[in-house]
Amino acid sequence: MPVDWSDDIVVADLADEPALSDELNGLIERLEQMDDLPHVVLNFQHVSYVNSSNLAQLLKLRKLLDGAGRGLRLCSITPDVFSVIRVTGLDKLFSIAPDPLTALAGLQIEDGG
Repeated sequence: MPVDWSDDIVVADLADEPALSDELNGLIERLEQMDDLPHVVLNFQHVSYVNSSNLAQLLKLRKLLDGAGRGLRLCSITPDVFSVIRVTGLDKLFSIAPDPLTALAGLQIEDGG
């Protein structure tokens, strides 16, 4: 469930399927309704598996945020999920942080404080 961490950063602590697809869809739909998009941090701590549909959702989210000049950080990725991201080459497209605090700090530094 996404939580507004600040005025311009949303943090989503994701769960395993089937909730993962619903959470990502809900986040995308929410962002599509907004005029000023926030930065987004996705916490994968409790996600043990991603499927091709989830990867497509992540790419859609990245495109949406990139188009608005906003950042997306993935963090706390489990080894199984990271192996899928790496094998598909998506590790080169996404900014990945070891934990939520590092992800938040990176976004704040990028955004000028």
